[in-house]
Amino acid sequence: MIKFSQMPYARPDLDKTKAFYAEETECFRNAKTFEEADEAFLKVQEEEKHYSTMATIAQIRHDIDSTDAFYDEEARELAKARPMLRESTHAWEQALLASPFRKDFEKKYGEVMFLNLELEARSFSPEIVSDMQEESLLCIEYSNLLASAQIEFEGSTYTLAQMTPFKQSKDDAQRRSAWIAEGAWYTANGEKLDEIYDKLVAIRTRMAKKLGFDNYIPLGYLRMQRNCYDQKDVEAFRASVRENLVPVAEEVCKKQAERLGVQYPLSFADEALFYRSGNARPVGTADDILANGRKFYHELSPETAEFIDVMLDGELMDVVAKKGKVGGGYCTSLPDYKVPFIFSNFNGTQGDVEVITHEAGHAFAGYMARNIVPTECQWPSLESCEIHSMSMEFFAWPWAGDFFGDQQDKFRYKHLSDALTFIPYGTMVDHFQHEVYAHPEYTPEQRHDIWRDLLKVYMPWMRRDDIPFYGDGKGWQRQHHIYESPFYYIDYCLAQSVALQFWALTQEDHAAAWKRYMDLVKLAGTRTFRQLTDAAGLETPFGPEALRKVAAKAKEWLEGFDAGKLQ
Repeated sequence: MIKFSQMPYARPDLDKTKAFYAEETECFRNAKTFEEADEAFLKVQEEEKHYSTMATIAQIRHDIDSTDAFYDEEARELAKARPMLRESTHAWEQALLASPFRKDFEKKYGEVMFLNLELEARSFSPEIVSDMQEESLLCIEYSNLLASAQIEFEGSTYTLAQMTPFKQSKDDAQRRSAWIAEGAWYTANGEKLDEIYDKLVAIRTRMAKKLGFDNYIPLGYLRMQRNCYDQKDVEAFRASVRENLVPVAEEVCKKQAERLGVQYPLSFADEALFYRSGNARPVGTADDILANGRKFYHELSPETAEFIDVMLDGELMDVVAKKGKVGGGYCTSLPDYKVPFIFSNFNGTQGDVEVITHEAGHAFAGYMARNIVPTECQWPSLESCEIHSMSMEFFAWPWAGDFFGDQQDKFRYKHLSDALTFIPYGTMVDHFQHEVYAHPEYTPEQRHDIWRDLLKVYMPWMRRDDIPFYGDGKGWQRQHHIYESPFYYIDYCLAQSVALQFWALTQEDHAAAWKRYMDLVKLAGTRTFRQLTDAAGLETPFGPEALRKVAAKAKEWLEGFDAGKLQ
């Protein structure tokens, strides 16, 4: 098996790739039989896999070290090339949609591919190519800016990811100082962050109007592949979050304030500390966490055992935070090699273990789907992808002792609590973006005002204090998705509501819950979100009952647990 470090990279030749698409599109249109059309289709599949693999290798290597001049240039050139190639892929997609053999393709490959192609077709026109290029370059500028952060703290210099342990310190003074130091960096770069976002909002609004939309919101939904629900469904979900989840999450935070002996509502610094004795931290080094991850997946199932060996033996995970590394974490795929890749920033906190469960949940689903044709159906739409990852976090609960030792109870109690408080936060991120794109004329200060107002609605347990940046209503600027993937964040919230259903099932019968999870994973992207939840026997989160039920079940578990002993 080839390791990631050994995978060769060569920038795809844009002109040759465009010529290939033109030739195969013409062959496809001239096909006299389904077999001839299918032959052209499969050739394009192989080309798409190779182009995607090269682009992904370049992006990963850039993200691992954003100061690497070669891969920084490659990432920029590929960002500019992607919209230019989109015109060629658009012509190919139009040919597919108009094919006289469409029914044959649907019979062989399923209907979801065509459903998504129709969304793609409505989200693109050659008119917006230059806008897409500018958008991509601005996203790289934002990512590089955050990766360049050097924060002076207690005599040393840290990246944003490396500041996280200090932001969770059980020492009140150190923790608060860490939040102030980080906030000061964001504040010092605030004008640049506002400038980048201003440009992104303007560009996205311009693209939407060129495509005939009043604002970016409907275009954003198309780009996010909303193939079975719409804005009204999301609004209903937000209303259910406010009604059913915010009160439960607020109770969690009130008990947190009592445990800590601090003022309620919580300050940003105090909200980060869950227990007075300190949050649960993983046992051992990064290598120990990976080793425990291998043990977990070997004991969970034969399929997960095979998967984790491929990941670790193939160097398909880069997990440790370091200077110049882009922040955050993600899972992506390298289709030429039929393997996923996990990128993250370990920093000594509970989140390190959640990488091994969350991002590896994505990766496992991708690995199980690696042989599905077409490749477009190897991954479902993103809210369904997030079910894979967030549910895997809960399936790992019986192995918490391996990762956290005698702090495993602290982990479980906080993990479930975090799931409840996260959904209101994530929903607030989505609500914020709807307000921004409905009013693209808003100034930066008006956007900050929106965030401040929404904090009161979705996170009433937080108070404004004198911590710069966060207390100023600017905390949204640290959320990568707001800049780089508009309207993505609600996917996490929808998925978490489904993952909590899996959590409830594991409390009754872990093995039976795992079987239902595997049935869901095997469907990959061959169904829509609603169809996938139906197939797993779960409720979609758009009606009020789904959130009400999981909130009540989680509240019952938390209230039956003696968190006082975890002081």
